[in-house]
Parts: sequence; C-alpha cells; structure tokens
Amino acid sequence: MNVAMPDLTVDRVTVRFGGLVAVDDVSLHAPAGTITGLIGPNGAGKTTTFNACTGLVSASSGSVRLGEESLNHRGPATRASRGLGRTFQRMELFDSMTVKENVALGPESLFSSRHPWGQLFSPRRETRNIEERARAAMELCEIAELSRRIAGDLSTGQRRLVELARAVASPFRFLLLDEPSSGLDVHETERFGEILVAFVAETGMGILLVEHDMSLVSSVCSTIYVLDFGRLIFYGSTAETLASDVVQAAYLGSEGTGGDHAHVAGSAHA
Repeated sequence: MNVAMPDLTVDRVTVRFGGLVAVDDVSLHAPAGTITGLIGPNGAGKTTTFNACTGLVSASSGSVRLGEESLNHRGPATRASRGLGRTFQRMELFDSMTVKENVALGPESLFSSRHPWGQLFSPRRETRNIEERARAAMELCEIAELSRRIAGDLSTGQRRLVELARAVASPFRFLLLDEPSSGLDVHETERFGEILVAFVAETGMGILLVEHDMSLVSSVCSTIYVLDFGRLIFYGSTAETLASDVVQAAYLGSEGTGGDHAHVAGSAHA
C-alpha cells in the first residue's frame, strides 16, 4: 500500500486576530512516513497552527504546502480534497450510528461532495469503494470487531479509534491529529500509539501530532517542534527535545540555557 505520500511544509506562517499575534513566523516540516510532534503549553498556538494549515483561519503571511502544491488561498473543503485531513480535540461521532456507519462517513463525504445527488443515488461502484475503505480502516485500527456496535455505547478509547479509522478511510494523504489521547487511560494511550506507528508504517502517510501526553509523543514522534506564545522556540529529535532546557523552561517556568536556542533557526526546514 506504500504509494508516494506528500510532506507537509509550513513556511513562516503568521496568524493575527486583530492586534493579537497568535502564531508568529512559524516554520515546520513534517515528512511523509513519520510522526512529527507539535507541543507547547496551553495557549501556545498549536491548534491555531493546525487551523492555518487546514484553512479554518487565514494566515496573515507565510505559506502551507502539501508536497509541491501550495494550499494558500484555498478553503478547508478544497484542502481536504487535496488530501489534508485532521481530527479535533473534541470528538465528533454520531452516537446513534454504528461504528461502520461512522467510519464510512469519511470516504462517503468525498463522493457526495463530487456528486450533489450522491447521497441519494450512489453508484454501486462507489458504494463498494466506501465499504471497502471502511472495512480496511477498521482492520488497520483494530476495531473490526466493533463494526456493528453503536458508537454511543463505546468507551473513550474505542471512540478515539473510530475517529482515527474514519480519517484513515477518507482519501487523505496527510493527517493532523489534535490531542488524540485526550480522555484515554495509560493502557489505551499505549495501544493508540502502537496503532499510529503501525498505520504510518503500513501507509507511508505523514502525521503532525498535537499532544500533551509526553509519553505518547516520546514513543511515536521522530521530530518535535515546540511552540510558546505563538513562536517556535525549539525543534529537534525527540531525545534532544526532552533534554532541552529551553523546552523545560517553557513547560515548567525554569530558567533555560542559551545554548539550546541553536536548534531554532529562521526556517525550521531545509
């Protein structure tokens, strides 16, 4: 299944809300086939960065590229159709529907957007395509045995996997995951991380992960970018990031050493 997948490149993006600069000249590069972390204290600008990538907010300056294609001046629906998908910290499942029906909404939304009458008169081939995508996604996320369960009856951990499977079933080529371990216990978080790693290895897709659970971040991410007050203050390997005085200062309020700032350049990608 390992077809060529695109990298995500954020180049000097700034987002302003009136006089407030929420994201200030942020650059990052998230390669295909890897999980890249984006961390920082509450209010650091992580979700706003996600929103700038997906078009939910407009960047005042800078660019977002998926592979070689610029996503600037394109709305959320167009960016999604180009292959950029995301999940939200607050899960959006239909509790009265089955797991399979929830997962099938991912690919189904693409077909119905292409054909205005698609939801009423879906061609059989598209129906089979949707069912096959949903089945494969549930197997990949290890929830195939839950396919007939009602989503409202599931545990938080199971619901997170359903949400992931729906994104996997969609024809996305890069995923932004916003706090996917929120509400999970230690064992559920560990299993979720294992599934993420297996998914990336199977598909070759890249993931940009916003997450507060550092045990999950450290176990799945190869590179981590750190935001504070809307600015990129550090980036490096997982080991470098966890050992950084600058990062510890951002999270704990302690004094960091100046040497670590060498990891932050004007552009965070080559």
